[in-house]
Amino acid sequence: MIKQKILYAEDEPFLAQIVSDNLKAKGYEVIYAQDGRTALGLFKTSKPDLCLLDIMMPLKDGYSLAEDIRKSNTGIPIIFLSAKSLDEDVVKGFKTGGNDYMRKPFSIVELLVRIEALLVRFDTNQPVPDQTAAVVQFGKCRLDTINQQLKTPIATYDLSYKEMLLLQLLLNHKNDILERQEALIKIWGDDNLYNGNSMNVFMTHLRKMLKDDTSIQVMSLRGIGYKLIC
Repeated sequence: MIKQKILYAEDEPFLAQIVSDNLKAKGYEVIYAQDGRTALGLFKTSKPDLCLLDIMMPLKDGYSLAEDIRKSNTGIPIIFLSAKSLDEDVVKGFKTGGNDYMRKPFSIVELLVRIEALLVRFDTNQPVPDQTAAVVQFGKCRLDTINQQLKTPIATYDLSYKEMLLLQLLLNHKNDILERQEALIKIWGDDNLYNGNSMNVFMTHLRKMLKDDTSIQVMSLRGIGYKLIC
């Protein structure tokens, strides 16, 4: 059986040793880096299946590292492990490409469960477009999933990773209902209240951009989901 690879970037050696030992005990191959710059190089050469990223690291912080990873791979699952615990820190983690965010100190058992869940979900049900659907034209707008950009009749917007995935899901269900729970599970991995509030923020951002095209409407169906009409 081929071991699944986990890229682990953490500048605290003691914590890194504990987490690495537990990951190896569960059968994972651990590729360890003590700073963000080294981690990016290892990501490019080792082709991991999942990334565990600290945020406050030397040379390159975890947010910047996640953004660089997303430029070359929009589908790999990323979990942030950080002592930064303010709501804005967590939101920034998701905006820069994270699929999950665990505050330090965290439970090793819970971390292992979340890793397994993400690996299973991303192996069988990725919400990421293939190369044949890299550019999607709708109404007078154009979504470029490779460069994560939305071009409207008025402006070109740089999208966050999750904004891009959410818009793509809406387009996959164009003129039909995108159930709220489906979007939360596919993009956030869990339909809990916190993730629901986070999705509301992303949906508000998308609506503001799409107002540039009056032929497009995004309807909210209370308790059910959303419907993009164009």
